[in-house]
Amino acid sequence: MTDPLIPAVVAFRDNGSPFSPLYDDIYHSAVGALEQAHYVFLRGNGLPERWQGRRAFTVLETGFGIGINFLVTWAAWRADPSRGERLHFVSTEKHPFSATDLRQLHAATLSDPLIASLADTLATAWPMLVPGTHRLEFDDGRVVLTLIFGDGTETLPTLRLRADAFYLDGFSPAKNPDLWSPTIFKSLARVAGEDATFATYSSAGDVKRALTQCGFEYRKVNGFGWKRAMLVGRFAPRWRVRRYEPPAPFAHDERHAVVIGAGLAGCAIIERLAARGWRVTSLERHASVAQDASGNPAGVFHPMISRDDSVASRVTRAGFLYALNRWAALERAGHRLTRGAEGLLQIAADDDEARAIGDAIATFRYPSDYVLPVTAEQASAHAGMPLAHGGWFFPRGGWIDPASLCAAQIAAAGDLLERRFGVEVARLERSGDQWSVFDVAGNVVARAPVVIVASAHEAARIAGLRYAPTRSIRGQLTLLPPGAVERVALPVIGEGYAVPLANGVTLTGATYELDDPDTSLRADGHLENIERVAQMLPAFCRAIDTARPDLPSGFEGRVAFRCVTSDRMPMIGQLADETASARDAARLRGAWPLDLPRVDGLYGAFAYGSRGLVWAALGAELIASQLEGEPWPLERDLAEDIDPARFLLRALRQGAVS
Repeated sequence: MTDPLIPAVVAFRDNGSPFSPLYDDIYHSAVGALEQAHYVFLRGNGLPERWQGRRAFTVLETGFGIGINFLVTWAAWRADPSRGERLHFVSTEKHPFSATDLRQLHAATLSDPLIASLADTLATAWPMLVPGTHRLEFDDGRVVLTLIFGDGTETLPTLRLRADAFYLDGFSPAKNPDLWSPTIFKSLARVAGEDATFATYSSAGDVKRALTQCGFEYRKVNGFGWKRAMLVGRFAPRWRVRRYEPPAPFAHDERHAVVIGAGLAGCAIIERLAARGWRVTSLERHASVAQDASGNPAGVFHPMISRDDSVASRVTRAGFLYALNRWAALERAGHRLTRGAEGLLQIAADDDEARAIGDAIATFRYPSDYVLPVTAEQASAHAGMPLAHGGWFFPRGGWIDPASLCAAQIAAAGDLLERRFGVEVARLERSGDQWSVFDVAGNVVARAPVVIVASAHEAARIAGLRYAPTRSIRGQLTLLPPGAVERVALPVIGEGYAVPLANGVTLTGATYELDDPDTSLRADGHLENIERVAQMLPAFCRAIDTARPDLPSGFEGRVAFRCVTSDRMPMIGQLADETASARDAARLRGAWPLDLPRVDGLYGAFAYGSRGLVWAALGAELIASQLEGEPWPLERDLAEDIDPARFLLRALRQGAVS
């Protein structure tokens, strides 16, 4: 019979995304898609029985398509009263549809009201069509969809997870051999849990041979619909097939963590752990949350655009998109965030930079809801005043009050959080399976099996790290009173930044002074801030002459200190055991990050510099995922680029560890 989905797929063959065109194949079949998903993938993997009573269960799928398998699995999980705590569904997709096309395809294929309702929820949450890992949460975080947009032969090897079930989907092996290449099956073997199962409606000889070679046992069973046979099986290698075991949950019955620091990094971790049922003790040296750099009146958030899509751009893109989702979830839960929704303008330093970044946006085919190149005239229209150059506009970028975000995250943790202020942490000590936290007077102030240091400049000292080259950057902000300058319509950043706040105040900044501990406001710092903004916004030149006479410095402002590393990337993840590494330095000279010995129950989240708003939520999710043995929310190579152990690793490779 004629497949009714064929016209729809042909109509959307080129959706204008950087991932087009679609696979040279069709979905089989729209009429039986839901039944096929049930029969092949759920029954073929022994579901729902196998996820019952589990703390977390992870499904890895090799081709998302329009999400039929995910929707059916989600519906089955919802309907199961014996389901586990958390369902993770991880899927790759080389050619994702747009949200609009996804809705139309769902409308053409889904007749079941429950599945159609879930499909509408999925389409509403559908991410921007940019490469990388996208984390979507449903049912109050109990169902987590991790989508990786990109070629599976490239993305599957970068995943860090422990799969309990495999959905080997992705069309005909004859028409799409890349989806069934040896690289794919080796990647599956690398992440398979001990009792992992698989199911596929393909019974091709190449598929069977690849499964066997990678440690899977299979058997042929009766197929469904248009397929007369299918394969099911399990991971049962007769020899060692991988160098590194997939991640496992932290081995302790007590889900209790101490988080040191209650700024952007610490509060995000508190919220992410509490969302998983962890009890958290928060230790903060100040009298309330968000008192250091997180206490600035506003901060800007936006992704980075680079000509080569650098590591910093990829990590920032992942953090930006994940933060937007988390903030929206907090707001849906009734927590108030003070933030702007006008978008954000980044102004080029000159016409050459504007052209170069414009070319990069075109080359990577970034969608218009992510970033748009703008001329000087277009940028001026956005800002509501003349601008010196063009640049690029981020429709979802903007500004937020960090303190309001921290307060929302603390509130979301509810009764699972114990808050303790005025605690100056001096050191940590491990005894058995517990960490003891000592204050400067030598008193034990907290005990728990897990400690996370999120205390910026103090983190490396508290954790006793020798290979964590952090520096302090003094940043002075300037607050321009109403009438001092013409009001800009939205945040404008570049050589400096200008952010419109409430009551007509404009925030500008910030200075960048290395290892300068001075906390006092300086008149030359205010002048520097205004002059840099005036290079973008000429109207700000007159602000120099409108200083308030009652302040010695001329303007109000604030001084805060940012913590940065020598490579300007954050420190996020489980800390390495530097003592054990030094003892085994010769063997570890050629090590990779997964080879390094780690300290049980000790994690870091610090050195966020000026990007705490876009890195904090993602960093918190990464640490929570590491603790729970869940799929990581970003590719393994990116996690290694922000791994706190990377400087130790470099020292080992250089023979500089003794």
